[in-house]
Amino acid sequence: MNQITVDQLAALDSPVLIDVREPDEFAGGHAPGAVNLPMSQLGDRLAEIPTDAPVHIICHSGGRSARVTDALAARGVSAIDVAGGTSAWIASGRTVVHP
Repeated sequence: MNQITVDQLAALDSPVLIDVREPDEFAGGHAPGAVNLPMSQLGDRLAEIPTDAPVHIICHSGGRSARVTDALAARGVSAIDVAGGTSAWIASGRTVVHP
């Protein structure tokens, strides 16, 4: 599985970032630029996942994002897991969006 740290993610210029947490978790705060596509809806929303660029997958702490990354990679998507998830993002002192 491909994986990056939150520091590596923050250094990227406009990465495609998909947050696979549930909508209420996402609304509680997320990394800037993240798009919410809950793991529970993934099967019905596969068409929304870009296939022309690497896709970075984030959740709360890394468990769900790792499973989604593996599932997408098996479908040929260039998926990259964000180690530590949103918890690591917040712990690193980075900006969090609260809608």
